[in-house]
Formats: sequence, C-alpha cells, structure tokens
Amino acid sequence: MRVRKLTFAALAVAAGLSLTACQNGEDDLGQSAPPAASGAASTNGGSGSDDSGSGGSEQGGGKDSDGKGTAAGTGANASSKVGKCRTDELEITASDSTVGGDTEGTVAVELKNGGGRDCLLSGYAGVDLKTSAGSLSAVRTGEKSTPMTLKDGKSVYFGVSYPVNDSGGSGVRVTGLVVTPPDETKSVTLDWPGAASLPVTDGSGSQVKVGPMGSAGQGEG
Repeated sequence: MRVRKLTFAALAVAAGLSLTACQNGEDDLGQSAPPAASGAASTNGGSGSDDSGSGGSEQGGGKDSDGKGTAAGTGANASSKVGKCRTDELEITASDSTVGGDTEGTVAVELKNGGGRDCLLSGYAGVDLKTSAGSLSAVRTGEKSTPMTLKDGKSVYFGVSYPVNDSGGSGVRVTGLVVTPPDETKSVTLDWPGAASLPVTDGSGSQVKVGPMGSAGQGEG
C-alpha cells in the first residue's frame, strides 16, 4: 500500500508538472502571437509609410512639376516680353497731309504692324529724301519721344515737314522717300507724296525735319 501511495503521488506530481508545462506552453504561444501580429502591423505600417513616402515623392514630383510649370511660365513671360518692331514686320506707307495755308508741307508716314505680334517702337525713324541734287537727310525736331507698344494690326504715324517751294523756280526735285524704322538698319523706299520740289538753299542745313512716333496727328490707329 505504501508503494502504491508513493506511485500515485509520483503520478500526481508528474501530471501536475505536465499540466503546468501545457499551460506554460499555451501561455508562450499566446504571448508569441501578439508580437507576430504586431510585426505584421508594423510591416503594413511600413508599407503604408512607403506608400506615403511614395505619395510624398509623387507630391514632390508635383512640386517639381509645379516648379517646371513656373519655369515654363517664366519662359513664357520672357518670350512674351515685347520685342522691337522689325522693318519686315511693318507695312510702311506715306501720304500728303499738308493743310491749306500752312507755311510748310507735311507728309505723314504710317507704320502698320503686320508681324503677327505686338512690338515696341521708340524714338525717331530715319528719313532721307532722294532728290535731283542727291540724298537729303531729315533732322529731328527734338520733340520728346515716348516708347510705345504697337499692337498687331495697328498703326502709328509720324510727320515729315519740308519747306514749300514758292520761289517760282524749278527748285530741287524730290524723287523718293527712304524710311528706316527706329533701331533698324533695313530701309524701305517709297514714292514721295508731297510737293514735287523743294526750294534751292545755300546748303547750310537741312530744311526737312522728322518728328517722333505719333507726331503726325493721327496718333495710333
């Protein structure tokens, strides 16, 4: 009986130890699961962060795109700055605008912008008259010149004044008008629409004068 009691006691202890071990194992399993779940969440979170990071990069790309857009805008603004009017872009004509009773004759020169863009005109045009006595350059009147933007399809006028030949003589015959737009070197030769001749002078100075842009009275049309 004593041996059986000892055997039963040993079995009971062993069973208790086995049960404790099972419980500990369950506890260990229970404890190991949360870290795994936590790791999964961290991985997902990491993916989320990566996505967010990618999103951030995409947003950064958006900023770059915006930046490029700004640069393009700056380029567009640069390219939109008004450039000077070129001779080839201007339709240049001349007409007699002398008013009866004036002591001087006047020719109005029209510069019409046909270049397909706005352009800048500033200062005086160069004006030379072709005459039977050679080329005669007009002198500036000295009036203040204000830079102006000539819209596409619009016109601006300036005046050329000259003395009327009332001497009764043949005078100096005028055969043509040469106009060079401001800041240009290319000229246009036109028929002279004014009086047929100028009075003969002693050659001490030019009798022909040119005004700045907008000086002919028509203004900008």
